[in-house]
Amino acid sequence: MTRSVVDRSDKFELAGGPTSLDAGIVRRTVAAALAEDIGDGDITSETAVPEDIRVKALAISREPGVLAGIEVFEAVFRQVSSEVRVDRLLADGQSFDARETLAVVTGMARPILTAERIALNFFQRMCGIATQTARYVEAVRGTGTTILDTRKTVPGLRVFDKYSVRAGGGANHRMGLFDAALIKDNHIAAAGSLSEAVSRVRHSAGERARFIEVECDTLDQVDECLVIGVGYILLDNMSVDEMARAVTLAAGRAKLEVSGNVGLHNVSEIAETGVDYISVGSLTHSVTALDIGLDIRQSDGRANE
Repeated sequence: MTRSVVDRSDKFELAGGPTSLDAGIVRRTVAAALAEDIGDGDITSETAVPEDIRVKALAISREPGVLAGIEVFEAVFRQVSSEVRVDRLLADGQSFDARETLAVVTGMARPILTAERIALNFFQRMCGIATQTARYVEAVRGTGTTILDTRKTVPGLRVFDKYSVRAGGGANHRMGLFDAALIKDNHIAAAGSLSEAVSRVRHSAGERARFIEVECDTLDQVDECLVIGVGYILLDNMSVDEMARAVTLAAGRAKLEVSGNVGLHNVSEIAETGVDYISVGSLTHSVTALDIGLDIRQSDGRANE
């Protein structure tokens, strides 16, 4: 949920992440994955299965979760064969139970078998991200804190990863280096000081940056940010006590984000300090793929019979 921000020169806006998937990105990403897997042909399906056999297969969850990536799942089958049909039974963002059927795939057996693994690779990962995000969102419910993702995504899959976070109820931080400024410790060291780094970004970034954020390791740095009017501050690897002190110190003059050493075991405690955002890299860099299978339930026999 997008919330209002302090009306300052350094505004942080949650808008900008993918609320839907661009068809061109889906097509190109799926094509690259299929080319990597198929190469010059699917030896097993082309030799073991008669080319005129039709089947119906069910995408079935082995565990409960939150759906994400059904469009990508379908796109894989359609790129292998335009004649394969995918009936979606749920929409992205909806929860499901174990042993629930998520989609029905019908068509010729060979292309369905060829597309199966890549379709599931995308689908399982995206559902895994959405499901884990939903757990974090539920853990901070009622605190007013928003769960964010990070840039710790699989190269080439950032749009899919960040879309899945939104499907799970989280929000996107920045999409990349191009749309916002995050001044970290190494930027400060290279620029000479925190204030110098902020000054240079403010002078040069202009409209390129949706917001300017500064990573702070200490409360002294938080205070320095507040003095120079930084509107968005990242509390990096601070203790819960330090986070609470930072909230008191900021007193609404800046939005505060927490990052580092965050897990389901402590995210609610962190949220209760009053911080505005908690970013969780593990949503995308350490996600466990959700267990979803594709099971052939019916063979309609030879297509020309």
